[in-house]
Amino acid sequence: MIFRFALLFVIVTIVELYTFQALKTLIRSRPVLIVVESLSILFLIYIVYSLMQFDRSVGQTHQTMITMALLLIVYVPKLILTLFLLGEDIFRLGAGTVNYFINYDKEAVFFESRRKFVSQIGLGIATIPFLSLIYGVTVGKYNYKVIKQRIFFPDLPEDFDGFTITQISDVHSGSFDNAEKINYAIDLVNEQNSDLILFTGDIVNTHAKEMHPWIETFNRIKKHAYGKYAVLGNHDYGEYVTWPNETAKEENFKAIKNLYGQIGFDLMLNEHTFIQKGDSKIALVGVENWGHNFKQAGDLNKAAGVLQKEDFKILMSHDPSHWDHVVQHDKKHYQLTLSGHTHGMQFGIEIPGYFKWSLAQYVYKQWAGLYEHMGRYVYVNRGFGFHAYPGRVGIMPEITVIELKRGSGIA
Repeated sequence: MIFRFALLFVIVTIVELYTFQALKTLIRSRPVLIVVESLSILFLIYIVYSLMQFDRSVGQTHQTMITMALLLIVYVPKLILTLFLLGEDIFRLGAGTVNYFINYDKEAVFFESRRKFVSQIGLGIATIPFLSLIYGVTVGKYNYKVIKQRIFFPDLPEDFDGFTITQISDVHSGSFDNAEKINYAIDLVNEQNSDLILFTGDIVNTHAKEMHPWIETFNRIKKHAYGKYAVLGNHDYGEYVTWPNETAKEENFKAIKNLYGQIGFDLMLNEHTFIQKGDSKIALVGVENWGHNFKQAGDLNKAAGVLQKEDFKILMSHDPSHWDHVVQHDKKHYQLTLSGHTHGMQFGIEIPGYFKWSLAQYVYKQWAGLYEHMGRYVYVNRGFGFHAYPGRVGIMPEITVIELKRGSGIA
């Protein structure tokens, strides 16, 4: 533990020294430079203090989210700047070494003076994540996008051709701080006029009480002709805090399960039901959370019961790693799986139809949008809310509308 703190102290010191060097090339006024550095030190003190105050029995609070925002806004740009200037120093050291040992220049300087334009370029590059992270906190986290996806299935019952599903996921109600924006998002959900609405888990961060101020708001989601169904996400089990006893944890879990009913959703716990339309029906299957690196309470066999391979099935499973490791290989052939969980890491670059990138892709093979394997599809919703970092950059909060089409074609 002491070694870790010592290493962290050294890293922070190096980052601050490099940042100071770069700022000196931009800020000529010594008083202004002192003010800027003083603010930087104050931010560091606040971040360290807040992190030391973190209470495992409480979990995430608005203060911890502010701290995370400050940590990223202040130190991500500084780290980028440090790497930029460190690269220049390695180059300067290399050039000096070559001149001294190979060119036999005994007057060679191992570290030539730092070039002003390099520092300025580094500062310019560091400004991009700085402004992006501020945007994410102030605007991005509530910049809801309705994403429409049409998927073709050769075995879709004819009566369901054109059937629409609205999917929301990862509400994380304990993170909300703007009622007007949440009401706007609920209006967007209602405007889609879908046949069915599905909620793929994580109604809270940890505690059932987080949702209490928002129950009336989410009850504004209108009734859908073919129902409102939900499954649990990993955060719904309350496993990321320290509980005084197992009874308290179980009571919270029971209260969280009741929340779904309080906002009009039927919670599916390793079970299935049938959606009937005309003379046809499809099976809706809902499992508890199953994650490759998270809680594995989902029981696909129990949920499917007597369902056969020939039945058209829509599966709700919070974590897409379930599809990657289990569902896509299941002999019962789950035509469509709906997941969430990843949030797209709430940070990335996305140009719809052309390019998308996020750190999430190095953790999850399926992390945002539609994926297919041998006629089996999984759609990963980017999430309705946010967690830890109170913002979104590039990967915006999502309301998904999926249209089921009969036949073959490009999804």
